[in-house]
Amino acid sequence: MMNKEKAFKLINEMNADALVLFNEANMHYMCGFSPSEGIVFITKDGGAYHIVDSRYIETAEENAKATGLCAIEPESTFFEELTFLTSKHGVKSLIFENESISLLNYQKLFEALEGVELVDLGDRLMRIRNRKEPEEITMMKKANNIAETAFLELLNHVKAGKTEKELAAYFDYLMAKNGSYGLSFDTILLTGAHTSMPHGVPSERVIKEGDFVLFDFGATYKGYHSDMTRTVAVGSATDEMKHYYNLVLEAQLAGIKALDAGVKCKDVYLAAYDVLEKEHMGKYFRHGLGHGVGLEIHEGFNSSMRSNDTYETGNVTSVEPGIYLPDKFGIRIEDVCYISPRGRENLSTVTKELIVL
Repeated sequence: MMNKEKAFKLINEMNADALVLFNEANMHYMCGFSPSEGIVFITKDGGAYHIVDSRYIETAEENAKATGLCAIEPESTFFEELTFLTSKHGVKSLIFENESISLLNYQKLFEALEGVELVDLGDRLMRIRNRKEPEEITMMKKANNIAETAFLELLNHVKAGKTEKELAAYFDYLMAKNGSYGLSFDTILLTGAHTSMPHGVPSERVIKEGDFVLFDFGATYKGYHSDMTRTVAVGSATDEMKHYYNLVLEAQLAGIKALDAGVKCKDVYLAAYDVLEKEHMGKYFRHGLGHGVGLEIHEGFNSSMRSNDTYETGNVTSVEPGIYLPDKFGIRIEDVCYISPRGRENLSTVTKELIVL
């Protein structure tokens, strides 16, 4: 099913006349690329438009051959074009992204479409996006392969004396060289005691013999993201480092084993947490177990104690337990898993056995 057909179905289910999208990831889902600015407008009577300026019109027209949207470069403003199209299609009720629209765009929308009822989209489109189609998984596997290839190449350069910053910069270069369209997020590359910060920022800190080095990284391919974390040791690892590494790995494998359609996200979190808590390490696991991944690096559901979500067939999620011992070290191991119609599939392929460089 083309994504615009999914939009038609959504509009009918919500008993509205049309849908308007400003969010970059939502627009990408409909138009096939990520314009930094523009509007996607879809009506229940079959209208499907992508309104963009001159920077994107050629790309929009090219993608329209596959998406079925009509690319429009407005003669005036985006909102004047939108006003014209709502009138043309007799739109009386319009679904909008109440959870992500900027205040400025909301005000412009409200003023431009006086008399049109605005209907909250909520998380309905996100839930549709979270049920991935096979071609989306293909692109996510491509992004993952790019990132993994770069990581394995980078390991040849990880040694005592190198700084976090220089290795992070080289890592970003390797992902670009191997075909990444851009980074999924700012690369996290930390060493020594810095690894106890779950989302620390690379600094001038120098790698030393006996350090853990933590890599959290991702590439993108045609808008789709990858996400992976690996923790390696340089030179040697103490028995304590090996013990806690294997504990985190056991927790991650338990989380992956629990992952399935119909299972509550909270229960998958607890499967991993309970392994850590056997050794009273739960208090050092300071974040959720996983998050949805796709056109955004964090999208849709999450796996945590506070989650009320349930996994569905088609979902893609990270599974990333970690423990963080202040002023000592941290360990995180992360894969991205797909709940396919045939069962669970791990998109990540790099070994999770402790690597000692």
